[in-house]
Amino acid sequence: MKRLIVLLISLVLAGPLAGLVSVAALMNPGASSCGSGSLLVGSTPDSFSAQTRDGRTIALDKQQLTHAGTIITVGARTVGVGRDGVLIALMAALTESTLRMLANTGSYPESTSYPNDGVDSDHDSLGLFQMRPASGWGTVAELMNPQFQARAFFGGPSGPNAGSPRGLLDIGGWQLLDPGAAAQAVEVSAYPDRYQNYQPVADSILAALTRAQPASPAGTGPTVPETSRVVLPLPAGTYTNTDSFGWRTDPYTGARAFHAGSDLAAPAGTPILAVADGVVSFAGQRGSYGGLITIEHTVEGERVTSYYAHMYDSGIHVAAGDSVAAGQHIGDVGSAGKSTGPHLHIEIHPGGAGNPAVNAVDWLTAHGATDLTQAQAASAEC
Repeated sequence: MKRLIVLLISLVLAGPLAGLVSVAALMNPGASSCGSGSLLVGSTPDSFSAQTRDGRTIALDKQQLTHAGTIITVGARTVGVGRDGVLIALMAALTESTLRMLANTGSYPESTSYPNDGVDSDHDSLGLFQMRPASGWGTVAELMNPQFQARAFFGGPSGPNAGSPRGLLDIGGWQLLDPGAAAQAVEVSAYPDRYQNYQPVADSILAALTRAQPASPAGTGPTVPETSRVVLPLPAGTYTNTDSFGWRTDPYTGARAFHAGSDLAAPAGTPILAVADGVVSFAGQRGSYGGLITIEHTVEGERVTSYYAHMYDSGIHVAAGDSVAAGQHIGDVGSAGKSTGPHLHIEIHPGGAGNPAVNAVDWLTAHGATDLTQAQAASAEC
């Protein structure tokens, strides 16, 4: 119910910060650029096995894992997908084809003339996601291409089908759905509950194929590629900026104190989004911050550390060492630690965590941060 309320609020409200930042984006069109994100695929093992939720072991060969790498790479290049969206796509492809590019000689004899991993006869479906030409997903030639099928599954402004049939990004509020329900919303299967069974396998594949960032020289932390874009840390319209950065009266002690973060009041459970591509440097409980995530970024050639605070343990969805994409759902708004109510306390530290914080709202505005809808529209031009 909490998540439904958040979604409804996001559809009917317009956040003042979103409007302010939108103007900055128009003034600085180069601030949001097209890029690959930070879901980087490393070497592909010859074989891999993992267990489904019901305890069955799934064994995959190099070709199946290569298809998984294609899905991850396409997702990384599609604005708004992030790690959560890639996970959903892997769950769908595992369920529909066990990550095999399947021809269908019964309905499309010509499908075997394209590279394939075998033949299946599930009605008139083809490929990794078992998409149907008759439903408008694409031609036989297109659907026998793994990259095309991945782009079609993700959909959105840069997808090949213009929202019909709907890809993942065409489904409003997909980030708030259970991953299995999100996969079903795209696939529209007669067996909607089967996708959830493959979530542990998809998690394991994603962890195995995305390479860790290499170490930097002498204690400077992980090397982080330049971010592809900067986005708002909460969905537009779900929050109120309390304008709390700087000197203020501490709500706990009543004394005058400097507040290094910007507080964005939002309902508990509101998704928290990474403001840029980067690498998680901390995720856990830390003193007055409560649940804290810190992420290392490179923005316009400069090292930047972002802090996201006051999450409950159950609201932290990443771990130290994870690569994240701008706009990825990394946590949920809470009120843990030194907090008087549900909100996101966000800090931006140009130069890294050892340097003073700046006003996060001003920094986001100056760097042309957009909400995900705007970022997705920009990606259609790439």
